[in-house]
Amino acid sequence: MALDLARWQFGITTVYHFLFVPLTIGLSVVVASLQTAWHRTGRTEYLRATKFFGKLFLINFAMGVVTGIVQEFQFGMNWSDYSTFVGDVFGAPLAMEALLAFFLESTFIGLWIFGWDKLPRRVHLACIWAAAIGTNLSAYFILAANAWMRHPVGFEIDPTTGQARLTSIWAVLSNDQAWSTYLHVVSAAFIAAGLFVAAVSAYKLLKDKEPRERELFRKSLRAGFVVTAIAGVVVTLSGDHQAKLMAQYEPMKLASAEALWDDEHGAGFSIFAVGDIQDGRNHINVQVPGVLAFLATGDLSGDVQGINDIQARYEQVFGPGTYIPNVGLLYWAFRMMMGLGLAGVAISVVGLWMTRKGRLFPYRWQYGLVVAALPAALLANIFGWILTEMGRQPWTVVGELLTAHSVSPGVSLTEVAISLSAFTLIYAVLAVVEFGLLRRYVKAGTTAVMPYPEDEPEPEKTDDRVPAFVY
Repeated sequence: MALDLARWQFGITTVYHFLFVPLTIGLSVVVASLQTAWHRTGRTEYLRATKFFGKLFLINFAMGVVTGIVQEFQFGMNWSDYSTFVGDVFGAPLAMEALLAFFLESTFIGLWIFGWDKLPRRVHLACIWAAAIGTNLSAYFILAANAWMRHPVGFEIDPTTGQARLTSIWAVLSNDQAWSTYLHVVSAAFIAAGLFVAAVSAYKLLKDKEPRERELFRKSLRAGFVVTAIAGVVVTLSGDHQAKLMAQYEPMKLASAEALWDDEHGAGFSIFAVGDIQDGRNHINVQVPGVLAFLATGDLSGDVQGINDIQARYEQVFGPGTYIPNVGLLYWAFRMMMGLGLAGVAISVVGLWMTRKGRLFPYRWQYGLVVAALPAALLANIFGWILTEMGRQPWTVVGELLTAHSVSPGVSLTEVAISLSAFTLIYAVLAVVEFGLLRRYVKAGTTAVMPYPEDEPEPEKTDDRVPAFVY
């Protein structure tokens, strides 16, 4: 069916695009902070780190822009009925994102790129901070639009056209789901960005024997750990709030993510479950008692709605039909999101302790573990996005518009198949280009963006600062 392929196409392009979004959000602030440190202290190592990680940030930013453009075209090509229904509401935050946030972001990134040694230092510093603010504003407007689909507010249905009509842009932008989702997504983005800095630094410490480079990357390794650890606290707190909003506005998503089939008093958090989706029950379910009830209600004895009971209630409200999303996918996406994300944060906390007082890791595999934490963090972000979007099914706008009624009626199966194949091929090429560029500049190190002066002294070598590797 064209509907299924259109969903696959949007899912593939969105997941691919979301590889770059967290890094762009987090790295913009990291680079701005490094330049601020240079501006305040005048220490060359901060300038060198700014230019090095700034180059990696720009590569990622460019790829994010290219892949993000495709998303907008799909609304008109594959999802015209959806666009017709939500255009008056959905278009407002997206227009604000394009006209305000993206222009702010792109304009000042351009000034920052070409303004080295041309703009006054304070003005140049202001440019990267303006770009970072624009990046995070852009994220808020997009997430506000997405939150409206999960909890539609500030609108009414036009009795003549049957379309959603905006009544309060403030209600859309101040939606509980919007600001809570923003905190959770942005803090998760900083986990990814922090681990990106840590992973690059760990790789350079493994491969580079230049003492000045090693000293710089020892410090950036710890900086990445600090960013990740702080973001881990925020993502945990915001995730707790997200669970409570989910219980209130999207009970079917929460129940599916926990494979909770029936309403339950004091429901436990599922560690591992094997169930029968057709019969609506679990054969095996290893739980931690009361934890799900606490996450959903703040009370260990709270009541949590189950899939079967929610389905029965939805049939009474919306009519006959299946309102249950893909339970197996949501169940494991939830656990992969939490498991991979917490693993990355744990590696950072342990890494901070092990690298205190100028120490470095004694074993090569420990550096490899830090490098491996980066794809784990990116996967955690992707699984979180899959949970958010797939958990809304079968709705595109919860309670208002079904996904089956959102697809373009004039698009054929063949047309969607051709565009899906083309996008997949193009994105595969872009992935090779992105990886090649990042690998090239990471291997080149900071000397590619700022060579060391011949008369610059090397840092003193001590056993605890630059230890020999133990194999």
